Amino acid sequence: MARQRISKKKRVLTELYDMCKSRQNFVFSNDEVKAVCAKVEFGNPFDATKVDSSAGLPDALIDDDAFIVHLGRGSHQFAFGIANGYHRFEPIPDNRKYQWPYRRSILNNINTSESDIPYWGYNQRVIQDFLYADRTVSPKVYLSDHTQISPNYRIGEEEINAAQVQVEIDMTAEHLGTITVFEAKNGEPPDFNVLQLFNPFRYYLQAVKDLAESSINCCYLLRNEDNLRLYLYQFGDSHTPQSINLVRNAEYVLIE
Repeated sequence: MARQRISKKKRVLTELYDMCKSRQNFVFSNDEVKAVCAKVEFGNPFDATKVDSSAGLPDALIDDDAFIVHLGRGSHQFAFGIANGYHRFEPIPDNRKYQWPYRRSILNNINTSESDIPYWGYNQRVIQDFLYADRTVSPKVYLSDHTQISPNYRIGEEEINAAQVQVEIDMTAEHLGTITVFEAKNGEPPDFNVLQLFNPFRYYLQAVKDLAESSINCCYLLRNEDNLRLYLYQFGDSHTPQSINLVRNAEYVLIE
């Protein structure tokens, strides 16, 4: 049987992992990423270590139950326990699937980028209905943000100490003392990197004095054409990403 061809990005990750494994040190640098990318002829070293879904991990990492965490300041690390780093999207029950009538506006579907998904859901009042059970509510909304934090947390039994890690927040909503951070993707991935929600959660805990952990929740949005799936999560322990718990989920099919 012919060997299945793997993507250049997966080849980069495989070579980085083999290098770290051979020296028995699983921390690696941006300079090493750039060197391997040049060798493999992968043109975007800044994207090489970003794996939003476990489906993007190469076989070498899956076989050893390994994945990547970002340590900041140009460093990364292979950690172990994929189930600790990625969370599978839960099935949506039939009674949480809705037909959502709407009237198409002039700018609908002009921008289909992932960064636009939260605003699309907000403008169609889907987010208000999902979060607050009231489409007439008008929460305060804050645009996408890029910032940095220096979190320490636990992956399985391993302590991770990161410094100046970049955090991307697609949108933030605030209503009646509750903060909701949003992450959005196109398509139907099977799971997601928990740190995509955990790091923004930790950012607001650090940024807002005396804010209770229970005052922050996280909403993951998946858009597929006019179908929007929403998953609301909370973290039970601010030191443990795998403490993520589903609050509720729903699917809205927008019908003109």
